[in-house]
Amino acid sequence: MNLAGRSALVTGGSRGLGRALGAELARRGVRVVLTARGESALDEAVAAIRAEGGQAQGLVADQGEKEAVHPLVGAAAALVGPVDLLVLNASTLGPLPLRELSETECEDFARVLEVNLLGPFRLAKAVLGSMVLRGQGVVLAISSDAAVSGYPGWGAYGVAKAGLDHLVRTWAAELAGTGVVFLSVDPGEMDTEMHAQAMPEADRSALARPAAVAERIADLVGSADRLPSGTRLDPAGLSRVA
Repeated sequence: MNLAGRSALVTGGSRGLGRALGAELARRGVRVVLTARGESALDEAVAAIRAEGGQAQGLVADQGEKEAVHPLVGAAAALVGPVDLLVLNASTLGPLPLRELSETECEDFARVLEVNLLGPFRLAKAVLGSMVLRGQGVVLAISSDAAVSGYPGWGAYGVAKAGLDHLVRTWAAELAGTGVVFLSVDPGEMDTEMHAQAMPEADRSALARPAAVAERIADLVGSADRLPSGTRLDPAGLSRVA
């Protein structure tokens, strides 16, 4: 996919990887719509992109709320045109500090699934019709190693990310030959606010910088048409593709 002149909707775009990826895509000529729940941080992310000469818009929304999805997609399309790239990045850890499944309230588990799995499902479903009609588009899901390995305390998050990976694989199978590419990426451990909340004892100097990971993911999107739809990449695979 030639990124210049394309449009992208990036969830969780006010901080961390989402913010870094929005900025990197804008540098490559993409018209970016960032969405997040917090207006102030979102405004800062959009302003930073515009200060560099990029095209960016911000829309406040909670992807865990069903009623927010279609207005969000409609507003994004009105601002930058039909979505060419959907980045499913936003997610929640659930209650902090992290707790084991046996100590997780059913309502908290349900909220993690609403944000990390059902929200992405609804968003993708809302943009796929236009992508299929145009015969092009990329849906990129940000996954985690918790999707493939069980870690104490990461149960709700890991279950949701595993479901997100399988959602990508299933849609890739169902929409094979339409021109729409589905990918999921485990970006690895990064120096983000979310990582600090989950693992406050971690050595942050040993973690990857979101901006560096965003560059590799943007390279991946640019070469998405050369990858089998449904591909899942871990940090090593992401580096090889980039």
